Amino acid sequence: MTPKSRDPQASLVPPPVSTPADARKLADDMLDIMNALLAVIERETELVRAGKIREGMALESRKTELSRRYVDAIRQFKTSQAYMTQSTPDLLTALQRHHDTFRAMLQVNLTVLATAHAVSEGIVRGVSAEAQRRATPQTYTASGQRSAPSRQHMSPLAVSRSL
Repeated sequence: MTPKSRDPQASLVPPPVSTPADARKLADDMLDIMNALLAVIERETELVRAGKIREGMALESRKTELSRRYVDAIRQFKTSQAYMTQSTPDLLTALQRHHDTFRAMLQVNLTVLATAHAVSEGIVRGVSAEAQRRATPQTYTASGQRSAPSRQHMSPLAVSRSL
């Protein structure tokens, strides 16, 4: 087995473009993929902001498929970039502009997801602290200060990550 035959993705990348028509098709395909992926990501962002995490998670399979197609298109683009720079610089400029917008929208989505993660983690930590506080005997030291709970009274909080 050669190293290339072990990588299933290596055989899926089409050869570099060699005509202006092929360059146009690649650019159109990339724009279509980015637009479709942006639509899914914007929807996911809306749902997560609204607290509808379960509905947002339902978009995962579509987002994964579009992401795979995007990576494949980027691979072909990388092998075709030299040709496109020489023969279709206008397409290259349009793709770069669209890609900058695409990256900005991805950053917004990642920020929303990180915020939702931090909020949910804070809630879980708060619930755990309250459960520990209630489960721990309330005792005082000789100086009248509340004593810190010992490790034997601490119990972990189990959380199911599947919604």
